[in-house]
Amino acid sequence: MVGYYLIDQNANQSDVLYMEESTYQQPNGGNKQQSAEQGFADLHRPENGLSTLIGKQVNLLKEGYGEPSRIEPSSYGYDWWIYNNDEKHYMQVGVENGKIETLYAIGENVDISPFKIGQSVEEIFSKVLIETDMNFEYEGTSYRFEMTEEDMNSRPLIKMDDIFLQLYIDKFTGALSSVRYLTKKTLITQRPYELVYNGELLEAQPVPDESWTRIDEGSKQQIFDITNIMRKRYNLKRLKWDQDLANIAYVNSKFMYEKDTLPEQEKQNEELSYRLSNANIQFEIADENIAANYIDAPAVMEGWLNSERHRKNLLNNKFTYIGVGVYHKDYTQNFIRKNE
Repeated sequence: MVGYYLIDQNANQSDVLYMEESTYQQPNGGNKQQSAEQGFADLHRPENGLSTLIGKQVNLLKEGYGEPSRIEPSSYGYDWWIYNNDEKHYMQVGVENGKIETLYAIGENVDISPFKIGQSVEEIFSKVLIETDMNFEYEGTSYRFEMTEEDMNSRPLIKMDDIFLQLYIDKFTGALSSVRYLTKKTLITQRPYELVYNGELLEAQPVPDESWTRIDEGSKQQIFDITNIMRKRYNLKRLKWDQDLANIAYVNSKFMYEKDTLPEQEKQNEELSYRLSNANIQFEIADENIAANYIDAPAVMEGWLNSERHRKNLLNNKFTYIGVGVYHKDYTQNFIRKNE
């Protein structure tokens, strides 16, 4: 079987971020993907740094970094080990069956050799040639990930020997915001770019209904953590958690999922004001970030950071409290400044 996996690249053109996914089977006789292993921006893994953990047993992680602050499930079969005791070294490590499958790092002092958090995109691109296609084979199936110009500018993909590295670029500052390391298996099941495949497509295992509550709770906490890390980067005040606000955000995300509907932006502020008043939450100013169908908390946070309207809320120094609600892959952030 030959097929396509497409992602809507107009996500940042809307006030509500939405990542649309579709899978198509290529007609017989269509162009077939190159089957040869071919990388772009092909780098070797350094001897030190976080990239050396990918594919290794979790004991190596514990020897170097100790026990995590929290362990939270994901929707891709691995558990997130959260290291957030020191925001300058914040990272999330995806562990499945005792093996490290992926790692997300945003702390300013994490060792992501040969790159650095905050590094300029000009310096990065001077070190490595990044092209638009990535071809490789996995378990007898050929895959080609295709990046758009937007992908190239905001989240290029790099091959490092037998693993992959996503660079999340803050396109407003031209600096490296965070990174994500992935095995082949994790890259295929997450499908963060358009995908063409030839053979049997590897699918993520369905998530049991009873597992979503813990996944959503973990995503909510991760969004809260990453939000304040991003704000600290710009010398902004930390936001305090408000559970009543989080409850409202959760109801909104659940409504979006169940109705398969995204609110129109011209009604959004009015709806938020009504929801806050109905819950007897006193506030001076308020606003909301919404997103749908992002793979996880790190992905949606980097999406909001690179969307002008959502970035303004995320980095608004007038806000003092935040509440986050997640339902499956629908996300809501509510921000307020209280009457105090």
